[in-house]
Amino acid sequence: MELRGGAYHIGGVQASRIAERAGTPVYVYDAAVIQRQAKRLQEAFKGTPARFMYACKALTNQAVLRYMRSLGLGLDTVSIEEVLIGLKAGFTPDEILFTPNMVPFSEYERAVELGVHINIDNIPMLERFGHAYGGRVPLCLRINPHIMAGGNERISTGHIDSKFGISIHQLRHVERIVASHGLRVEGLHMHTGSDILDTEVFLRAAELLLDTAALFPQLRFLDLGSGFKVPYKPDDIATDVEDLGQQLCARMHRFNAARAVPVELWFEPGKFLVSEAGVLLVSVSLVKQTTATIFAGVDSGLNHLIRPMLYGSYHGIVNASKPEGRKRIYTVVGYICETDTFAFDRQLPEVHEGDVLAFLNAGAYGYSMASNYNSRPRPAEVLVKDGRALLVRRRETLEDLLALQVEEELTGGPVPA
Repeated sequence: MELRGGAYHIGGVQASRIAERAGTPVYVYDAAVIQRQAKRLQEAFKGTPARFMYACKALTNQAVLRYMRSLGLGLDTVSIEEVLIGLKAGFTPDEILFTPNMVPFSEYERAVELGVHINIDNIPMLERFGHAYGGRVPLCLRINPHIMAGGNERISTGHIDSKFGISIHQLRHVERIVASHGLRVEGLHMHTGSDILDTEVFLRAAELLLDTAALFPQLRFLDLGSGFKVPYKPDDIATDVEDLGQQLCARMHRFNAARAVPVELWFEPGKFLVSEAGVLLVSVSLVKQTTATIFAGVDSGLNHLIRPMLYGSYHGIVNASKPEGRKRIYTVVGYICETDTFAFDRQLPEVHEGDVLAFLNAGAYGYSMASNYNSRPRPAEVLVKDGRALLVRRRETLEDLLALQVEEELTGGPVPA
């Protein structure tokens, strides 16, 4: 959001104009911000062979995925549906990494058919994969380093109680399985969590993977996941990717100097690429004053942006209709029949019914975690690119909500596929 000429703009287009044309609520993504973030990573790690696989669980809109590919990014997927969405968006199988968790073996079989990179994070599935494919299909191993990292317990994935990854202490068992089935391990993977401030976490994870690399002579890449923190508040701290890039590139250079074929460094940025690019525009439905609080109620809720309620995450809020003016303190709430508070005691230029508010840093895990709770339709999505606002997903309707509801006999006849 840029304040220019007394009005807020997104990618050069006036925010109030987008809200007027698309209606509210509406997610708006600025392609220029995505490009800026991608270039930061590519520049920071240009000192070593590196690859960036966009973690599309953050935002899977086809227009956004196509734009990511145009920037030279690959795709990190966590479900077979995300794999298929990525292929439909134009990614080639070699550009896609499949990192599921607790899925049936049939998803791995489908991923093998599709030809994408396979990442396995548990020993039972590794054994089954070995029985089925031996060394015919290369694979990546997701290792749990037992490193506690991340901005919230719900987004910390590398600690000892995490469901993700094969324990670093089980590597001897892994070696036996790899040897007995002749498995071809092409990658080693770690992801310790999200919102990581300390670059030392990445360096420790890298050292663990580099120590493990000697066990797998056919290794092609080391994947450090992501978790780069972006700023949410004006004075917030973010991951210093430039410093991290300098240190990791130097370490990878020393490692690769002793190898005939250099190992690539992979990352899976999601939030880092799209969080700051996204804004959720909503309209104020009601201003309600109680004995203790002034509520600004909007035409959205936890069904569209659940992160503040789920993680306690902070999102900046601006009054896009009245950038200037006397400020008052508001608690901004949604229209869902739950306590769906976006922000407590937030100072905003005086809010009136009909004003458009903008929730910042809403590009990651906003629409992708949206639901139809309270039978509310999900919002529209707009991508602003080269000064043009493009509708890239229409708003849902009641007909969309009802379209999948059927009455079919299941007690007789063949079982449906």
